[in-house]
Amino acid sequence: MARRQFNVFNLSFLDVMACGFGAIILFFMIINSQVKSRSNQAAEDLRSQTEFLEQEISDFQKRLIKIKNTLEKTEDENSVIEGSIQELLEKIKELKEEMSFYENNSLASLESIEQLQIDIKLLEESNKRYQKDRDNIATCKGDNCGRKQFVSGCKVNGRRVLFLVDSSTSMLGYTYVNALRLSIFPDQRKKQSAKWNQVIKGIRWLLTKLDSDFQIYVFNEQAWSVIENSEGQWLAANNENKLNAINNLAATIPQKGNSLHTAFEVIDSIEPQPDLVILFTDGLPTQGRRILSEPTEVNQDTRLKYFDDAYKRDFSPSIPMNVFLLPLDGDPYAATKYIKLAQASNGCYVTPARDWPL
Repeated sequence: MARRQFNVFNLSFLDVMACGFGAIILFFMIINSQVKSRSNQAAEDLRSQTEFLEQEISDFQKRLIKIKNTLEKTEDENSVIEGSIQELLEKIKELKEEMSFYENNSLASLESIEQLQIDIKLLEESNKRYQKDRDNIATCKGDNCGRKQFVSGCKVNGRRVLFLVDSSTSMLGYTYVNALRLSIFPDQRKKQSAKWNQVIKGIRWLLTKLDSDFQIYVFNEQAWSVIENSEGQWLAANNENKLNAINNLAATIPQKGNSLHTAFEVIDSIEPQPDLVILFTDGLPTQGRRILSEPTEVNQDTRLKYFDDAYKRDFSPSIPMNVFLLPLDGDPYAATKYIKLAQASNGCYVTPARDWPL
């Protein structure tokens, strides 16, 4: 039996095409599977990246809000710091002015040590005489105590005697430098100043020799009675009223400027009118009818104007006025003006020595 020879070229064309198409389909299936897998992986990666970016955006937004809050807080702190800086600059300016003041007055302060020692000695002597004056108040009676008493040629008499006492800053010292220096001291030290204590001793001495009704007003930019709730009233010349008046006067702190308008208006506020006014002061006024709330430089011409205005408007020459002037340096016209005032009212003018009263 003869064998048939196999020939590869005997396959039909359709078989070849079918095999080729099958191979192509298989190839595409394999490729499609890989593409889908890669597509899913890419989508998952993109989803992860999207979530990451969203989280980053959320974090950035939170950080942005935090930065805005921090910026607002910083701006507020800057405002506070700027205000503090301005306040510190103002304080530095004030300190510089104080340093300048102390530097300018340091020499005068050194020179005033001797004066302070004299003040202390006078105060010690005053304390020793206080008990003696108190005993005199308790025992002094009759005409010999007031109606026929003379002070350097000044007669102290009348049924009603009004004391007007200047309690401005200048009453702390006999010089402007000492008065300004003492004005920054504690109140207790101000009350111990030699000049103010001389005023207190002088009024105490006059009261011991007075049996008339009396009233004591202190004045600077305002005026008030040294006895509380006694404005416009006369006080009986008894021991209790005299001692209370002197003690309250001694507790008064000299401060601010002074106005003669304020002092003279007291005379019209008391009924009946006084028979005698005794004025204690140290110079021309530093305030006029309208009290200036802000301190300004007052020159000699301005003070003369203030005096003349008060003299013309409020002074009553029908009531005798005795003037006790404790002169302040640098005020040369004060004596002339107050002498004129005393003479116009048939009163007297006294410039007491620094050891008065003995």
